[in-house]
Amino acid sequence: MYTFSKFANRFIMRVDKTLENKGKYSHDGYEYIIKNVYLNEFLNINKGEKFMRTEEIIKQTERHDTDIYKPLPIVISEAEGVWVKDPEGNKYMDMLSAYSAVNQGHRHPKIIQALKDQADKVTLTSRSFHVDCLGDWFEKLSEISGKNRVLPMNTGAEAVESAIKAARRWAYEVKGVPDNQAEVIAMKNNFHGRTMIPMSMSSEPEYRRGFGPLGDGFQIVNYGDPEALEDAINDNTAAVILEPIQGEAGVNIPPAGYLKQVREICDRNNVLFISDEIQAGLGRAGKMFATDWDEVVPDMYILGKALGGGVFPVSVVLGDDEVLGVLNEGSHGSTFGGNPLAARVSEAALNVLIDEKLADRSLELGEYLLGELKKITHESIVDIRGKGLFIGLELNKSARVFCEQLKDEGVLCKETHGTVVRFAPPLVVTKEELDWALEKVKKVFNKGTF
Repeated sequence: MYTFSKFANRFIMRVDKTLENKGKYSHDGYEYIIKNVYLNEFLNINKGEKFMRTEEIIKQTERHDTDIYKPLPIVISEAEGVWVKDPEGNKYMDMLSAYSAVNQGHRHPKIIQALKDQADKVTLTSRSFHVDCLGDWFEKLSEISGKNRVLPMNTGAEAVESAIKAARRWAYEVKGVPDNQAEVIAMKNNFHGRTMIPMSMSSEPEYRRGFGPLGDGFQIVNYGDPEALEDAINDNTAAVILEPIQGEAGVNIPPAGYLKQVREICDRNNVLFISDEIQAGLGRAGKMFATDWDEVVPDMYILGKALGGGVFPVSVVLGDDEVLGVLNEGSHGSTFGGNPLAARVSEAALNVLIDEKLADRSLELGEYLLGELKKITHESIVDIRGKGLFIGLELNKSARVFCEQLKDEGVLCKETHGTVVRFAPPLVVTKEELDWALEKVKKVFNKGTF
């Protein structure tokens, strides 16, 4: 039995049972032709719901969306592990991981279960009251970082702002910098977010254009240049903030030993070292923290993205009493920061990283993927670089075009900095899946259309 209704000038067919036959179906003088796909794949017929195709969903979204992103022309409606599906049922391999927020894979069952279990108990209280799950999470964070203080927030940009606030207050109350004179040194081509403090220390013109007046008290020096850093430090310098690997800048990796030099410079000058590990940390670069590559411990870690397991937004600043202890009641806060859902989800996300040894997996498979990519020869390739499963393929032409063609082959990546393709699959990826993706990359290069 078929039921037809009109919706938005389209006739929607509803049926009582799954139809596995293609063909023609007539009703009230209208003939409906179903071809190329099974009817039950074309319509959500068993659910009695209107089915929207990819093109329709994109048009609907763009009618209302603020135009701050330029996504690839694909709609993701399902995801599991390293694979995603569009509404038509086409499968794609995710090689972006939501900018490294999905290190544990899409919908990891242990993380999803933690979300469900906590949602059945309590979801939000604000920090006006204690909750029974915050202490467990804090202890886990302290255990992996060696830091004894946790400042929970929600997004990466919030955590960056929080770390800068703490560094400035430390400069005034501990170091003795005159009021309102504290300075922070950041790196050229950095990305720490798009709110006011991160914008104020950005060197990217488009991040800053039209948003002034921006904040004072920031200096920018070249990334990977310890001499430039030392020259920029003065008596009022509160902190140095950097990404141990610059993600948005094109997966820029500093020279070996650079982070150790930064640590030594900060120590000599009584300056805090802040490591923004939001994208490169938590296993992405083949270590729990990317600063581990130089065996360096910063004064503050900033974590986000994969801290929520791709399920819930959560971020933290990690530090010791001397630094985060300068904050007191009323000096900082967040209604949602440290909420019960975030705590339980993040604790589960960290347990997955540790129990499944995903940092080690990233290191091993990242070395393999990097090596295989370097075997590809093509006139458009400028450089291939990376640590762990955090790899940048730099081209001498538009990386956007490459990503669009790769999407057509079933692999999802996103360009960064114009000419760099970022390969960052979920850390649960297998060697066989990487081999499949490598064949698609080679196919795009060999097409002759790129």
